[in-house]
Amino acid sequence: MNFRKALSQVLGVLAAVTALLASVVVGVADAHGSTTDPPSRNYGCHQRWGSNFQDPTMATKDPMCWQAWQANPNAMWNWNGLYRENVGGNHQAAIPDGQLCSGGRTEGGRYNALDAVGAWQAATKSRQFTLTITDQARHGADYLLVYITKQGFDPTRQALGWGNLEQVTRTGRYAQAGTYSTPVNAGSRTGRHVVYVIWQASHLDQSYYLCSDVVFQ
Repeated sequence: MNFRKALSQVLGVLAAVTALLASVVVGVADAHGSTTDPPSRNYGCHQRWGSNFQDPTMATKDPMCWQAWQANPNAMWNWNGLYRENVGGNHQAAIPDGQLCSGGRTEGGRYNALDAVGAWQAATKSRQFTLTITDQARHGADYLLVYITKQGFDPTRQALGWGNLEQVTRTGRYAQAGTYSTPVNAGSRTGRHVVYVIWQASHLDQSYYLCSDVVFQ
Protein backbone atom coordinates (compact mmCIF):
# COMPACT_ATOMS: atom_id res chain seq x y z
CA MET A 1 0.00 0.00 0.00
CA ASN A 2 2.85 2.35 0.91
CA PHE A 3 4.59 1.46 -2.33
CA ARG A 4 1.49 2.30 -4.37
CA LYS A 5 1.09 5.59 -2.54
CA ALA A 6 4.73 6.52 -3.14
CA LEU A 7 4.48 5.53 -6.80
CA SER A 8 1.37 7.66 -7.18
CA GLN A 9 3.14 10.64 -5.65
CA VAL A 10 6.14 10.21 -7.94
CA LEU A 11 3.92 9.96 -10.99
CA GLY A 12 2.10 13.10 -9.89
CA VAL A 13 5.34 15.03 -9.58
CA LEU A 14 6.51 13.80 -13.00
CA ALA A 15 3.24 14.88 -14.56
CA ALA A 16 3.55 18.33 -13.01
CA VAL A 17 7.13 18.72 -14.22
CA THR A 18 6.15 17.56 -17.72
CA ALA A 19 3.33 20.09 -17.83
CA LEU A 20 5.66 22.86 -16.66
CA LEU A 21 8.29 22.03 -19.29
CA ALA A 22 5.61 21.85 -21.96
CA SER A 23 4.34 25.29 -21.02
CA VAL A 24 7.86 26.72 -21.25
CA VAL A 25 8.46 25.17 -24.67
CA VAL A 26 5.10 26.34 -25.99
CA GLY A 27 5.69 29.83 -24.58
CA VAL A 28 8.97 30.13 -26.42
CA ALA A 29 7.70 28.62 -29.66
CA ASP A 30 4.64 30.88 -29.76
CA ALA A 31 6.49 34.05 -28.82
CA HIS A 32 8.26 36.66 -30.86
CA GLY A 33 11.95 37.51 -31.14
CA SER A 34 15.04 39.46 -30.16
CA THR A 35 18.48 40.54 -31.27
CA THR A 36 20.51 37.35 -31.49
CA ASP A 37 23.74 38.74 -32.98
CA PRO A 38 25.11 40.48 -31.04
CA PRO A 39 22.92 38.76 -28.42
CA SER A 40 20.54 40.84 -26.35
CA ARG A 41 21.12 40.67 -22.62
CA ASN A 42 18.46 38.12 -21.81
CA TYR A 43 19.04 36.06 -24.96
CA GLY A 44 22.73 35.86 -24.05
CA CYS A 45 21.87 34.74 -20.52
CA HIS A 46 19.54 32.10 -21.94
CA GLN A 47 22.23 30.91 -24.35
CA ARG A 48 24.88 30.57 -21.68
CA TRP A 49 22.82 29.28 -18.77
CA GLY A 50 19.44 28.04 -20.00
CA SER A 51 20.49 24.39 -19.63
CA ASN A 52 22.23 25.02 -16.29
CA PHE A 53 20.46 27.99 -14.72
CA GLN A 54 20.75 26.66 -11.15
CA ASP A 55 24.55 26.43 -11.27
CA PRO A 56 25.80 28.56 -8.33
CA THR A 57 29.03 29.35 -10.19
CA MET A 58 27.00 31.71 -12.40
CA ALA A 59 27.21 34.19 -9.51
CA THR A 60 30.96 34.60 -10.03
CA LYS A 61 31.32 33.67 -13.72
CA ASP A 62 28.45 35.80 -15.01
CA PRO A 63 27.14 38.01 -12.16
CA MET A 64 24.84 40.20 -14.27
CA CYS A 65 23.07 37.14 -15.63
CA TRP A 66 22.99 35.74 -12.10
CA GLN A 67 21.11 38.74 -10.76
CA ALA A 68 18.74 38.60 -13.73
CA TRP A 69 17.95 34.90 -13.22
CA GLN A 70 17.35 35.54 -9.51
CA ALA A 71 15.11 38.53 -10.18
CA ASN A 72 12.87 36.82 -12.75
CA PRO A 73 13.87 33.66 -14.65
CA ASN A 74 10.96 34.23 -17.06
CA ALA A 75 12.91 37.14 -18.55
CA MET A 76 15.31 34.53 -19.93
CA TRP A 77 12.81 31.79 -20.77
CA ASN A 78 10.81 34.50 -22.56
CA TRP A 79 13.84 36.19 -24.14
CA ASN A 80 11.65 36.86 -27.17
CA GLY A 81 8.83 38.82 -25.51
CA LEU A 82 10.34 42.19 -24.58
CA TYR A 83 7.96 44.56 -26.35
CA ARG A 84 5.35 47.26 -25.86
CA GLU A 85 2.22 47.86 -27.88
CA ASN A 86 0.60 51.03 -29.20
CA VAL A 87 3.62 53.30 -28.81
CA GLY A 88 2.84 55.00 -32.11
CA GLY A 89 6.50 55.52 -32.94
CA ASN A 90 7.00 57.88 -29.99
CA HIS A 91 9.66 55.69 -28.42
CA GLN A 92 11.48 58.27 -26.33
CA ALA A 93 8.25 59.39 -24.69
CA ALA A 94 7.26 55.79 -23.90
CA ILE A 95 10.60 54.62 -22.47
CA PRO A 96 12.15 56.69 -19.64
CA ASP A 97 15.89 57.08 -19.17
CA GLY A 98 17.32 54.26 -17.09
CA GLN A 99 14.65 51.85 -18.34
CA LEU A 100 15.67 51.37 -21.97
CA CYS A 101 16.79 47.75 -21.65
CA SER A 102 13.55 46.68 -19.96
CA GLY A 103 11.37 48.47 -22.50
CA GLY A 104 10.13 50.86 -19.84
CA ARG A 105 9.54 48.05 -17.34
CA THR A 106 7.19 46.36 -19.73
CA GLU A 107 5.32 43.09 -19.16
CA GLY A 108 4.65 43.83 -15.50
CA GLY A 109 8.32 44.40 -14.74
CA ARG A 110 9.46 40.99 -15.97
CA TYR A 111 12.56 42.47 -17.63
CA ASN A 112 13.54 45.06 -15.02
CA ALA A 113 16.83 43.30 -14.18
CA LEU A 114 18.08 44.01 -17.72
CA ASP A 115 18.42 47.68 -16.73
CA ALA A 116 20.91 46.79 -13.98
CA VAL A 117 24.21 48.65 -14.31
CA GLY A 118 27.26 46.42 -14.38
CA ALA A 119 29.68 44.40 -16.46
CA TRP A 120 27.33 42.38 -18.64
CA GLN A 121 29.15 39.84 -20.78
CA ALA A 122 29.88 41.48 -24.12
CA ALA A 123 30.34 40.14 -27.65
CA THR A 124 33.51 41.20 -29.44
CA LYS A 125 32.73 42.91 -32.75
CA SER A 126 34.53 44.77 -35.46
CA ARG A 127 33.34 48.34 -35.99
CA GLN A 128 31.53 47.24 -39.14
CA PHE A 129 29.33 44.28 -38.41
CA THR A 130 26.03 42.66 -39.31
CA LEU A 131 23.20 42.82 -36.78
CA THR A 132 20.61 40.03 -36.80
CA ILE A 133 17.11 39.89 -35.34
CA THR A 134 15.52 36.45 -34.97
CA ASP A 135 11.74 36.56 -35.44
CA GLN A 136 10.21 33.26 -34.38
CA ALA A 137 6.68 34.45 -35.13
CA ARG A 138 7.53 35.99 -38.54
CA HIS A 139 5.90 39.32 -37.78
CA GLY A 140 7.87 41.28 -40.35
CA ALA A 141 9.34 44.69 -39.61
CA ASP A 142 8.30 48.21 -40.54
CA TYR A 143 11.87 49.24 -39.64
CA LEU A 144 14.82 48.61 -37.38
CA LEU A 145 16.36 51.54 -35.53
CA VAL A 146 19.93 50.89 -34.38
CA TYR A 147 21.65 53.09 -31.82
CA ILE A 148 25.11 52.80 -30.25
CA THR A 149 26.34 54.50 -27.11
CA LYS A 150 28.60 57.51 -27.51
CA GLN A 151 32.33 57.11 -27.02
CA GLY A 152 33.14 57.63 -23.34
CA PHE A 153 29.88 56.24 -21.97
CA ASP A 154 30.56 53.43 -19.48
CA PRO A 155 27.62 50.99 -19.18
CA THR A 156 29.37 49.22 -16.29
CA ARG A 157 28.96 52.39 -14.17
CA GLN A 158 26.18 54.44 -15.78
CA ALA A 159 22.47 53.83 -16.39
CA LEU A 160 21.55 54.03 -20.08
CA GLY A 161 19.57 57.04 -21.24
CA TRP A 162 18.54 58.40 -24.61
CA GLY A 163 21.18 61.12 -24.37
CA ASN A 164 23.89 58.46 -24.27
CA LEU A 165 22.90 57.05 -27.67
CA GLU A 166 23.51 57.98 -31.30
CA GLN A 167 21.33 56.56 -34.06
CA VAL A 168 23.53 54.89 -36.67
CA THR A 169 21.00 52.97 -38.81
CA ARG A 170 17.36 53.11 -39.82
CA THR A 171 16.23 50.39 -42.19
CA GLY A 172 13.26 50.06 -44.48
CA ARG A 173 10.60 47.37 -44.28
CA TYR A 174 11.27 43.64 -44.07
CA ALA A 175 8.87 40.99 -45.33
CA GLN A 176 7.86 38.28 -42.89
CA ALA A 177 10.82 35.97 -42.31
CA GLY A 178 12.70 34.13 -39.60
CA THR A 179 15.57 36.64 -39.44
CA TYR A 180 16.25 40.25 -40.38
CA SER A 181 19.79 41.54 -40.81
CA THR A 182 21.34 44.93 -41.42
CA PRO A 183 24.92 46.19 -41.74
CA VAL A 184 26.01 48.53 -38.94
CA ASN A 185 28.93 50.94 -38.93
CA ALA A 186 30.11 51.94 -35.46
CA GLY A 187 32.41 54.64 -36.81
CA SER A 188 35.51 55.27 -34.73
CA ARG A 189 34.17 53.74 -31.54
CA THR A 190 36.40 51.47 -29.49
CA GLY A 191 35.96 49.47 -26.32
CA ARG A 192 32.74 48.60 -24.50
CA HIS A 193 29.40 49.87 -25.80
CA VAL A 194 25.70 49.09 -25.84
CA VAL A 195 23.95 48.48 -29.16
CA TYR A 196 20.31 49.45 -28.72
CA VAL A 197 17.77 48.20 -31.25
CA ILE A 198 14.13 49.11 -31.76
CA TRP A 199 12.36 46.56 -33.93
CA GLN A 200 8.99 47.82 -35.08
CA ALA A 201 6.94 44.77 -35.99
CA SER A 202 4.58 44.94 -38.96
CA HIS A 203 1.64 42.79 -37.87
CA LEU A 204 0.45 45.48 -35.40
CA ASP A 205 1.88 48.43 -33.45
CA GLN A 206 4.33 46.32 -31.46
CA SER A 207 7.79 47.70 -30.61
CA TYR A 208 10.72 45.67 -29.27
CA TYR A 209 13.48 47.35 -27.21
CA LEU A 210 16.71 45.38 -27.14
CA CYS A 211 20.09 45.98 -25.46
CA SER A 212 23.20 44.13 -26.62
CA ASP A 213 26.60 44.58 -24.98
CA VAL A 214 29.61 44.69 -27.29
CA VAL A 215 33.32 45.41 -27.25
CA PHE A 216 34.56 46.99 -30.48
CA GLN A 217 38.02 45.93 -31.55
